[in-house]
Amino acid sequence: MQVRSRLLPLLRTPLIGELLAWLFLHPDESASVAELARRFDVSQSTMSREANHLTKAGLIREERRGNLRLLQADLTNPLARPLTELLTLTYGPAAVLADLLPPVDGVDAAYIYGSWAARYAGEAGPPPRDVDVLIVGEADEDDLEDAARSAERQLGREVNIHRVSAAAWHSPGDDPFLASVRSRPSYPIVEPGDGDQP
Repeated sequence: MQVRSRLLPLLRTPLIGELLAWLFLHPDESASVAELARRFDVSQSTMSREANHLTKAGLIREERRGNLRLLQADLTNPLARPLTELLTLTYGPAAVLADLLPPVDGVDAAYIYGSWAARYAGEAGPPPRDVDVLIVGEADEDDLEDAARSAERQLGREVNIHRVSAAAWHSPGDDPFLASVRSRPSYPIVEPGDGDQP
């Protein structure tokens, strides 16, 4: 059974929110169905089905290059501007932070936690007022602060970054903050090994 979106209850599923946010917050880019299926960890048939619905609704457009099906936000749709604003406030943190955090040296892993992650996971509650991010690794505090401020400018809300060492994160210690983060929903932005070479 599919979980209904709690971040934007107008949407049928969180996948639609993630897909639309990615496309509308990267309006100059197109992405293939296969690439988007990998990004959101769903089958190509699932992604293709959602793309068909959104294309018929005029929210996204597609271009065929041989067997490649490329998708892009349709900015000519009169809903594009208000939809982009809604997506920025709801699913935007995942799309924006996925651009900003992976390039920062020393980020071994990054997770959104707190109210945004709880709503994403389907827990009822009010819309999140801020975005809480846990960074695992030795990234420079100034670099993380720059990323947080850049995210705030794009998202129009406060972004709080908390950094912990890999040793602390993997330790079964009694840190109440880390125990709380581990026990509650979280959304991975950078997963361990994302930047590692095989």
